[in-house]
Amino acid sequence: MKRTVEEINAKIGKGDAVVMTAEEVVELVKKEGVEKATREVDVVTTGTFGAMCSSGAFLNFGHSDPPIKMQKVWLNDVPAYGGLAAVDAYIGATELGENGKKNYGGAHVIEELVAGKAVKLKATSYGTDCYPRRSIETFVSLKSMNQAYLFNPRNLYQNYAVATNSSDRTLFTYMGKLLPNCKNASYSSAGQLSPLLKDPKLRTIGVGTRIFVGGAQGYVSWEGTQYKTNVPMKNGVPSASARTLAVIGDMKQMSPDYVRGIYMHNYGATLAIGIGVPIPVLDEDVMKNCGMGDDQLFAPVVDYALASRNRKPLQEVSYADLRSGQFMLKGKKCRTSPLSSYHKARQVAEELKRQIAEKEFFLTQMVQSMPEERAMKPLDVHTREEVE
Repeated sequence: MKRTVEEINAKIGKGDAVVMTAEEVVELVKKEGVEKATREVDVVTTGTFGAMCSSGAFLNFGHSDPPIKMQKVWLNDVPAYGGLAAVDAYIGATELGENGKKNYGGAHVIEELVAGKAVKLKATSYGTDCYPRRSIETFVSLKSMNQAYLFNPRNLYQNYAVATNSSDRTLFTYMGKLLPNCKNASYSSAGQLSPLLKDPKLRTIGVGTRIFVGGAQGYVSWEGTQYKTNVPMKNGVPSASARTLAVIGDMKQMSPDYVRGIYMHNYGATLAIGIGVPIPVLDEDVMKNCGMGDDQLFAPVVDYALASRNRKPLQEVSYADLRSGQFMLKGKKCRTSPLSSYHKARQVAEELKRQIAEKEFFLTQMVQSMPEERAMKPLDVHTREEVE
């Protein structure tokens, strides 16, 4: 059986489309098999909610009188990048605040803006004939800005490492607090709900795919940074970090329920964001992938005590074991804890399901597919001649 996106959208428009979350589809496939599930379901909704460091927002503040060409910009004492046009800026999620605000960063500014709060804007300039003003201090909010949109260069990692620590001291990392001697392990994925694990080769996801991002309807804008495909596979799905997506969405339409600033102790700030991707059930192969459960999806266990980009996995572990709270590592029980929220990921998938069922959300046909092959290049110390 085969379908097209256009056929599915027609069914959505008539209110006839059958939409199920990835979690529901896993149970359906177990009960009825891939072939019958393919006939019954038109769209599978996915979701994830977790820390996505490579995120940020483009903001346009409008012109002051007299005008200013903003050279340096701060929002609630967090530096934003002003090397754009006169009153545009980009604030990165992991940028930390100045004046002692080490547990507050760009992610928190983004959260406050999405929540409708005002933030303090400070900007300085060297002054020009057409932009004579040299400084300004004021308050801004999403209501006062012209445009404000998230543009995240790397979200939705297709799988990720499970972090543990073999050393004799506690480590504080972007994967949270790692206890000595592999006493715990942290992971960051929604497993069977995670968007890119449900479409491992991105057959249905590409540039122009409409998605749920932060509570708003947004789009996939490009391949994400550090996108790669040359990774180990298990059950036809990457069992290590692989593909990523760059995404975009209007902050003015977002909800603080799905956009949260986080501070990781002794590491820094990051942005937790809820993202959902609808997967059109085009054929049985799509359904087969959507129907894979946590017991069929695996992630590598990596020792973060080794300060190297070439850390070899200690072993692989299923998401079923990770979600159980413990697994066996080196012959001992290792406790697990998620950095992503399965509860919130489920909410994302359910909300996306509701929007499609109520004709608020229609699917889009991608305008360009993602690369089928890509390797990630390392950063080494080179001479100019070596890299030119």
